[in-house]
Amino acid sequence: MFKAARRAGVTSITCTPHCREPYFDYLPMWRAFRAFEKEVNKLEPGFSLQMGFEVNYRMLMDLGMEWAERLHFDGSNEFLLELEVGASPSRFGDYERTIFTLQGLGYDVIIAHPERYVAIQKDFGLARELVHMGCKLQASTDFIRGGRLGAERRPAMRMMKEGLYTYAASDAHHVDHYACLAKVMKRWGDRLQNA
Repeated sequence: MFKAARRAGVTSITCTPHCREPYFDYLPMWRAFRAFEKEVNKLEPGFSLQMGFEVNYRMLMDLGMEWAERLHFDGSNEFLLELEVGASPSRFGDYERTIFTLQGLGYDVIIAHPERYVAIQKDFGLARELVHMGCKLQASTDFIRGGRLGAERRPAMRMMKEGLYTYAASDAHHVDHYACLAKVMKRWGDRLQNA
């Protein structure tokens, strides 16, 4: 995976394991990150690695806001929040309160793969509203190319064209995702701050 990332031009990696049921196990995830970090340092000493989590909204509510300190990107104030994929636009009020709370705690909130959310697919103005609230939007590059279900491509392309995304992520679950990242960055990289 690391070699594929480097071939795709990746110059730094933030690992973002899922913080949601049934995947979340905090200490083993940190141990896995440390083992990965050790192996990467053998291959390329000094390569920039960071640990964070993709924090599911529901899981954050279950854990409590005090967990934000453990779940933000290590060494920064960035917090990657995943909203509920199938939620209706009416649920965005709950998300707004959570986002404002996180911002009040000093976190820069990054919204994971907004193109995937049914609410944004139904009401694109919600993507603009998130940016207006001070959130950064993170595209998953496989969604820009068509996604897993296909419904993500249109809102992803629209957010890209309107310059709403700040970040692009490989969302790499396997090696092939890095080839997708390379293609998207070749075409759209000038519109993004980081990949």
